[in-house]
Amino acid sequence: MAIYLKIFNVGTVLSYQYQSLQRYHLKRIILCHSPLKNLLFNSNYSTIQLKNGRMSFHSSCIYHKRRKSPEEKKVTKIIQYAPKSKGPVIGVWQGITLLELAKVLEEDIDHIKELFSNVYHNPNIQINDMKQLQNALRRGGKRMKFIAKPSNEAHEYKDEIKVLKPRPPPAKEDLKPRPPVVTIMGHVDHGKTTLLDALRHSSVVDQEFGGITQHIGAFLVTLNSGAKITFLDTPGHAAFTAMRARGANLTDIVVLVVAADDGVMDQTVESIKMARNARVPILIAINKIDSPKADIERTQRMLLEVGIQVECLGGDVQAVPISALKKQNLNQLTEALVLQADLLEIGGDPTGPVEAVIIESNTHSGRGNVTTLVVQRGTLKKGDILVAGTAMAKVKSIKDADGRILDQVLPGYSAEIDGWKELPAAGDVVLEAKSEKEAKIVIKFREDALEQKKLEEDLKVIKQKQEMHDKEYKQYLKEKRLSGRFKMRRQGPRQKEIAEDDGSPSINVIVKADVVGTLEAILETLDTYESDLCPLDIVNYGVGPLTQTDIELAKAFNCVVYAFNIPMPHSLKSIVMEDGIDVREHNVIYKLIEDFKKEVNTRLPKIEIEEILGEAEVLQQFEISKGRKLLPVAGCRCVTGLLKRDALFRVIREKNIVYEGPLASMRHLKSEVDVIKADTECGLQLVDQDITFVKGDKISCFEKKMINQETDWDPGF
Repeated sequence: MAIYLKIFNVGTVLSYQYQSLQRYHLKRIILCHSPLKNLLFNSNYSTIQLKNGRMSFHSSCIYHKRRKSPEEKKVTKIIQYAPKSKGPVIGVWQGITLLELAKVLEEDIDHIKELFSNVYHNPNIQINDMKQLQNALRRGGKRMKFIAKPSNEAHEYKDEIKVLKPRPPPAKEDLKPRPPVVTIMGHVDHGKTTLLDALRHSSVVDQEFGGITQHIGAFLVTLNSGAKITFLDTPGHAAFTAMRARGANLTDIVVLVVAADDGVMDQTVESIKMARNARVPILIAINKIDSPKADIERTQRMLLEVGIQVECLGGDVQAVPISALKKQNLNQLTEALVLQADLLEIGGDPTGPVEAVIIESNTHSGRGNVTTLVVQRGTLKKGDILVAGTAMAKVKSIKDADGRILDQVLPGYSAEIDGWKELPAAGDVVLEAKSEKEAKIVIKFREDALEQKKLEEDLKVIKQKQEMHDKEYKQYLKEKRLSGRFKMRRQGPRQKEIAEDDGSPSINVIVKADVVGTLEAILETLDTYESDLCPLDIVNYGVGPLTQTDIELAKAFNCVVYAFNIPMPHSLKSIVMEDGIDVREHNVIYKLIEDFKKEVNTRLPKIEIEEILGEAEVLQQFEISKGRKLLPVAGCRCVTGLLKRDALFRVIREKNIVYEGPLASMRHLKSEVDVIKADTECGLQLVDQDITFVKGDKISCFEKKMINQETDWDPGF
């Protein structure tokens, strides 16, 4: 049995803690032992334990704690911690010197000495006391972390590779024969793709939508003589200006296709300018000589007007009349191409790192990001590490235009490769890196450069706006000071901080295309659209099939989704139907632009117009009596058109409008009529009875109608 007794202050017993006391019917405990009694009375809080007839005593400092008052218990307990340092983290290492620390912090050496309270004076002394180093960095508002000491060779290597550039031009003895790169250019529907099909014995034109090329195609054609030529087929549509420019800059020879029945057109002139800017020789192919409207001499004269003097007119530009559809004179054209290539002494260096140019980029459902490129230098192989812009690739597979797998690609040849981490832009220069680490360093450097360029452009805009604001504020401050005691008040009502939707029309679109070049052409065309009546907002764009994210964005922003030459995924068809997403599929660019214009026209508000029905001339005024009042009536003759009783009328006197409104009465002879035709006399009474008429007044009959507006945007085709 154990008995516990708790005593508070001066021996006053306030409570008992006991075990099994009821079993022994212990009612009272009397402490009579004098030493123990004195001990208890001198304790603030003590415990007595009786066990087996023996007493033991225990006391603790916790029993001396003062109780809280009710007011103190109501106060919320707040624990305050020391604020955490949020300074930038600096990488340091064991044995770092003052000079090295100054380079890491990008500070002066005197400032570093002040951080150490001028304990160190030698800049090359090593700091081994990490606690001292930490305290010094804290004084400078920095935090530290331990890293491995960087080597100078690594820094020099990093600085050397982060700017990946093409090699200097090769020596003439290092050049090997390669196929010439020939670009076929010209106006839309002049037979460029048909000519290419005739040369490579294919039917690419049958696979095109609307009869126009909408991608840059790269093909290797082996002629009957055994010579090989890499052809680039560029679109002739006005929207694909950038694609034609890339083809002109990449090529060795430009074949300008001009239809003999149409002659020189807009895109023909544009192609000539691009070829001249790229300083590329031009060869003219006068196509469609089998057409009944063909006129070769007229076409040659039209070329002369734009600065192309062919050989038959005393110039140095070869012109070959052909028929791509009937395959006439194709041998003469290929012989002229081979001769031109021999004169240029075209060659390539197959050694060293790869240098190429991207022709087209797209996303393949099974292969991922795929690009078509033309190798200009080096030999492309599987496993090469390539960098284009800010995209990197480790080449997984190489295929030609017909889908055959290739082991390598030499200069002058085109190929399709996959393995890109991100989709590069068409026209980017492709360079080979030694390793993935080197490629990542190059990409990081280029991304930082682009970010820095963007920041500089944003800073210019900010400065311009700041200057405009300062100018307006100084003018306002000047007027305020000149007003003296009459302070300037706010003009007009206070504007709301959160702008509300006023219900004005607008259009939001999402554009997805099959390849980068086509997407670029669509975006450039839409970029020319400007309208305050119905503003355009391109919410998202990209290459590849529609995704769940595109559908969610379209639902959130009420977008029209334009899917160009890409199929709708089966998994999204039900979602599109349920949510009512407006997805419009197109495969011809001008039809997509026409659809966009129609959508804008449907969103524009209707406008009110006046339609003139007829005109009349007042011959004289006569009066009729109505009760005791005489009412003026205009005796008129309808000059043109007709007059309708329920239409509106305007009385014009000496170019001034006297009245505009409805009629009260229209009579012919004594009968009330609804219509008065031309060369018929009538009497007109206005609703406003105070208006009088003068001989020679003009009266116009018109109706007001609400019609749909049409946008005045002209995309250029």
